[in-house]
Amino acid sequence: MTQRVVVTGMGVMTSLGRELDTFWGNLLEGKSGVSLVESMDVSDYPTKIAASIKDFNPEDYLDRKEARKMDRFVQFAVVTSQAALKDAGISIGENADPERVGVYVGSGIGGLQTWEEQHTILMEKGPKRVSPFFIPMMIANMASGQISMLTGAKGPNSTAVTACATGTHSIGDSFRLIRDGEADVMICGGAEATIVPMGMAGFCALRAMSTRNDEPEKASRPFDKDRDGFVMGEGSGILVLESLEHAMKRGARIYAEVVGYGMSADAHHMTDPAPGGEGAARCMKHALRSAGMTPEDIGYINAHGTSTGAGDKAETAAVKTVFGDYAYKVPVSSTKSMTGHLLGAAGGVEAVIIALTLKNGMIPPTINLDNPDEDCDLDYVPNTPRKAEVKAAMSNSFGFGGHNATIILKKYEA
Repeated sequence: MTQRVVVTGMGVMTSLGRELDTFWGNLLEGKSGVSLVESMDVSDYPTKIAASIKDFNPEDYLDRKEARKMDRFVQFAVVTSQAALKDAGISIGENADPERVGVYVGSGIGGLQTWEEQHTILMEKGPKRVSPFFIPMMIANMASGQISMLTGAKGPNSTAVTACATGTHSIGDSFRLIRDGEADVMICGGAEATIVPMGMAGFCALRAMSTRNDEPEKASRPFDKDRDGFVMGEGSGILVLESLEHAMKRGARIYAEVVGYGMSADAHHMTDPAPGGEGAARCMKHALRSAGMTPEDIGYINAHGTSTGAGDKAETAAVKTVFGDYAYKVPVSSTKSMTGHLLGAAGGVEAVIIALTLKNGMIPPTINLDNPDEDCDLDYVPNTPRKAEVKAAMSNSFGFGGHNATIILKKYEA
């Protein structure tokens, strides 16, 4: 018998807030989390802006000795997972069997900060001075590893590394594990921390990021004709998924139900989407089929919407392919206009957003949409949030390498 899967806990770490209420309030106010980068010298970089998390001290949340053994992305993941478990009211070993609680938290890039720091030590001081913690600190699976060690979760444990689709793949795979009876609870999502010299330099070299340095808060402008690239963000988004049976037994509060998951490959290009968003369209179709839904059942789409010319057009075309005439009636918004693009963490944060949309009946806007691109002609909820009774919502994530992932959540009904 397959299990129904529900969302019972959530946590975020973003430039717009570290608590759910603060984060949600800032989204509905249309605030931008983008600012000038202060954590490094960006004077020689074409892009000098990012959606950075400022004043984060891991020792406010973690034991100092443990925190020093973690890359920044792992710190984000661990802290956010602890917040999500607390939000869910789960204490592993008390109201959840440790062997039935799993972790599936991914990162698109992993410990880039640690890699940089230790490479500098290698070059300046030699191999004997490289930290013995270098490898276990920077490998991408260590977020899942550390979360399990610190929480006692002994169930399924894995990591997706699918670029910007990472967080959504992590949630979708966790949904399947619970649905198929492999776990009762999954801690899942994504974390990323790449606002470091190599990360900034690499994306600048791709000419993928906005250079609107004089107006940081207006730089991320998905679907707008005047967009000039994405804005990098950092942080994490973690969900606690639970079988409905397990959640009911302990009287859990339920945010939403996970009902659909699709994945596909473009098989086209390292960084560019397939023509017409063909791979993205197949991914959305798979998610709808998984959920047993028609396009008309979807009341909101949280778009991948990165604020790049090719990506925004391809996703718009894909939505039209899948939704037909209804594409012009379904609200679509890109919250990356406010959070920036959190790469491997984006899908986790955006899953939190669609769960809150279902719970609160409010659709967050796409800010900075002042001059729509002629090829981007859908209802992108420009600049102002919208009150709407959404019964089901979709979240899209598409990554370098042609990795596509889509999840569908709906309002929980007994």
